Amino acid sequence: MQWDDARLFLALAREGSFSGAAKRLGVQHSTVSRRIHALEKDLATPLVERKATGYVLTGAGEALKESATRIERELLSFEAVSAGQSEEASGELRVTAIANMASSVLMPLFARFSAAYPSIDLRVEVTNDSVRLAERDADVALRQTNNPGETLIGTRLTTVASAVYGSSDYCAALAAGRAPEKWLGVDCCEYHRSWTKQARPQLDHSFCVDDTSLTAAALKEGLGVGYLPCFMGDSEPKLVRFREPEKHHELGLWLLYHRDLRSTKRVMLFRQHMQKEIKDISALFEGAAS
Repeated sequence: MQWDDARLFLALAREGSFSGAAKRLGVQHSTVSRRIHALEKDLATPLVERKATGYVLTGAGEALKESATRIERELLSFEAVSAGQSEEASGELRVTAIANMASSVLMPLFARFSAAYPSIDLRVEVTNDSVRLAERDADVALRQTNNPGETLIGTRLTTVASAVYGSSDYCAALAAGRAPEKWLGVDCCEYHRSWTKQARPQLDHSFCVDDTSLTAAALKEGLGVGYLPCFMGDSEPKLVRFREPEKHHELGLWLLYHRDLRSTKRVMLFRQHMQKEIKDISALFEGAAS
């Protein structure tokens, strides 16, 4: 068996579908299907079964998943140790961050890091989903959380505050009693979803969005009020605060990486760079910027 076949099967086992595995590995759906079937033929045993709910592993598939995971762990550990022995600031650095943050307030920070270390190939990916750093979905993850994973090494960069915003015209109409209080239904993250439910338990939303950039756009159109992180809301000239930030809504902004990467030069340089840069603009994240 070739490791590349085992790696492809491992992606299928983790994603639960051929399309998910193909997306994870950056290959065609047909490639995954063809090679899995060829692998089953070579091993003379089925590895997956198709059920109404999706694909499930057979007994042989479960055993192969365990073996492939052990091999992957050893290879990734060797890769991390080898990278940690190098004093050169070079190679690829994969960073994942939340879309609204990466495309706005963090992009100048990324640009300055890239300019300072041109031999490091910085690859920025955006996702609001959890990232499996132990499996090297990325080298570094920038995440808003108050409970980082125990298996990860983390640096708390700053505090991210959120407040309730609305357009200046709509909030003025509310204050004068000329408009009813309407809340946007938001499904961008569990935090804003639950906070909105607490603030507006009636759930009488006539307009719903699933992304913070859409929330900001809807608020500017006067469609109601809703939660936004302060680094977004305070940067929009058309928006004002309808409710001030609350302490129990604060989240930590963490820079997370797997412990095997703690001695890797490019990870260390990126951590130091982000610590310094975000310290300079911490007031924007904390909702204290004037």
